[in-house]
Amino acid sequence: MAKKKRRPSGRRPEPSTAAAGRRPARLPPDVPVLVGAGLGLLLTAYLAWHAGAAPALCDENSGCAAIQSSAWSSFLGLPLATWGFGLYALIALAAATGRSAVARWRWLSRFTGLGLALSLFLTVAGWVDVRATCIWCLASLALFAGLFARVHLRRPAGAPGVSTRWSHWWLGNGLAALVVAVLLTVSGTNLIDRRPADPRVAGLVTHLDSIGAKYYGASWCANCRRQTRMFGASAGQLPYVECAPEGRGGAVASECRRAGVSAYPTWVIHGLEHQGLKTPEELAQLSGYIWERSRSAE
Repeated sequence: MAKKKRRPSGRRPEPSTAAAGRRPARLPPDVPVLVGAGLGLLLTAYLAWHAGAAPALCDENSGCAAIQSSAWSSFLGLPLATWGFGLYALIALAAATGRSAVARWRWLSRFTGLGLALSLFLTVAGWVDVRATCIWCLASLALFAGLFARVHLRRPAGAPGVSTRWSHWWLGNGLAALVVAVLLTVSGTNLIDRRPADPRVAGLVTHLDSIGAKYYGASWCANCRRQTRMFGASAGQLPYVECAPEGRGGAVASECRRAGVSAYPTWVIHGLEHQGLKTPEELAQLSGYIWERSRSAE
């Protein structure tokens, strides 16, 4: 006798737990990385708040002040500490969220690697250009180094390694850091500043040189950096004398010793010494330059 075929019921079989497509549970926060990023947020917030001024542990003539007043202290009109705050915030967000250990590791590796590379770059650039270092900047560098080491010492299984499979990922991260470093260099060296010289300032600079005036300064002097920036595109023609060619700890240049210069910046005009920052208008008055003359010629 033939068996009757069973009719399929209208009910669908319940999917198994694995096939249900449930989202994986959120990962617990990476507490050590979160704490390190929190310290970085506090540090960069403090430095951003004191942008343009000497923070604690830094007097007016310290390396910190020199770095803060240098071209390496800002990018696209914002203090570098503000950009650092944003990077630490991204690290904190990645450490506190995520559902995949590998995905979290990728973001943390990218952010901490970028921070470490740029901190190293800025430390070297500041030393080469200003002959100074900043204790707060070194503290941030140490934080990024510690975070980078922590992330890479706890690399999860399946995370990018040194194999060919992930070479393009590492190359992409390296190129990103290189692009940012190039942008910082262009910004720090004013390579893209093509503003024309102010005719009045240019005329003043020519006049100062013609009467034998001298502008004495030092590479590590914060106020000297501010003084030079006041002349914009004409700064390169100033009758400037570098008194610290070997940096803060080096010997004072013989020309500065003979002139008896004891503070920076110092202007010597018509044989008279004038210490401290001087605006172009003040220098015009001290040197006998008619400031309004070039305005009428524009």
